[in-house]
Amino acid sequence: MAATRFHQINRPQRLSDAVGSALEKRIRSGALTPGERLPTEAQLGAQFAVSRAVVREAVARLKAEGLVESRQGSGVFVATRPGAAAFRMNAGLPASAHDARDVFELRLIVEAAAAERAAVRHTPQSLTQIGEALAAMDAAMESVADSGDGAGADDAFHCAVAAASGNPLIHRFIEFVSQEFSGSRQPTWSRDGRDGGLAQASQNEHRALFEAIAAGDPVAARAAAERHIVSAAGRLGVTLSPRVSGPNNEEET
Repeated sequence: MAATRFHQINRPQRLSDAVGSALEKRIRSGALTPGERLPTEAQLGAQFAVSRAVVREAVARLKAEGLVESRQGSGVFVATRPGAAAFRMNAGLPASAHDARDVFELRLIVEAAAAERAAVRHTPQSLTQIGEALAAMDAAMESVADSGDGAGADDAFHCAVAAASGNPLIHRFIEFVSQEFSGSRQPTWSRDGRDGGLAQASQNEHRALFEAIAAGDPVAARAAAERHIVSAAGRLGVTLSPRVSGPNNEEET
């Protein structure tokens, strides 16, 4: 008897990608014009029937592609020249371990510095935003569905830490890197990832980082960020060290 053959199953589009694509289409068609303010996260969530975390991830992608821009205290607006400043790393899901290591090393350098500054410069509002993303990940761990909210909240957490650094360029850069690399967070927040303890391990690291920032301890915040990035890399099979290797592959002190 011939073996049964199964056809490949097409993966459903992520909610954040669907929302981002819909908004991008409206921007490129001119339905949303340069300088026009986007609806709030809550309004977009209601219109698309998705969570605010999904909207936040979609908007982060549009920012990374240069289609929209944030204005402090005013909201998100269509860029004056949509897409003019966009660039991509093609690192959504790295093609090789070497590529992944490069991206994780970039994250290690920038996010550790952002965390250090966030511990000193955070405001009550920025700390609340970090805490909200942390709470959203707690909720995602209890979810019975692979909604993508956990990965979206993970992105939002790192972007909120960057925002708390008080440096808008660091914030914008980490938004870009986070969007480019967000696909790598899906295994952690999938049902298998949660059942296997990957999400819990990641969340423990997030909480340690949040507590260090809230305590105003820049040394602990940097160390917590470094531990998290190194551990996140390890969960994807990438070996990374917070210490720099010398020409003979020996760690420099």
